Amino acid sequence: MNLGPGVSYAGFWRRLAATGLDLLLFIALAAPLMLAIYSHPYLFWSMEHGALLRVYGVWDLLLVRLLPVSLFILLWSRWGATPGKLLMNCRIVDVRTGQPPAAWRAGLRLAAYVISALPFYLGFFWIGWDRRKQGFHDKIAGTVVYHQEADYAASDLEGGLEGWPEGRS
Repeated sequence: MNLGPGVSYAGFWRRLAATGLDLLLFIALAAPLMLAIYSHPYLFWSMEHGALLRVYGVWDLLLVRLLPVSLFILLWSRWGATPGKLLMNCRIVDVRTGQPPAAWRAGLRLAAYVISALPFYLGFFWIGWDRRKQGFHDKIAGTVVYHQEADYAASDLEGGLEGWPEGRS
């Protein structure tokens, strides 16, 4: 797949920043909602029992477990990105077609996160060494994440002011 000019594979740090942004957005939306539903005991329970497979109640299951999975699959298959990836100018694409992955491929990619996390998150760190910056989950799902340089960010101030008459501010 030819990425074209101004496009490169998204590296480890850019992807980590995108994930961090997604996590902050999710916490900002979900935490107040969960506190409104369950009150303060939920906050203490979640800090005490941070296990992924433990569920506090039906709303915890729906809003904190199932909704994010559904959203990831929808966002990846529809736009090729989550809000964090969009902010970092990244897109997830099918390595064969260059288009956002099909829903089944996005689901496979999400499920393969488990493999990337074992052992010691090696599959995520692999992004730093792979020539196409693919983690294990990308290799399994047949996806790649690219980064498109923003035109305005790539140009400098002097270049942007070219052609302006002298003496004008």
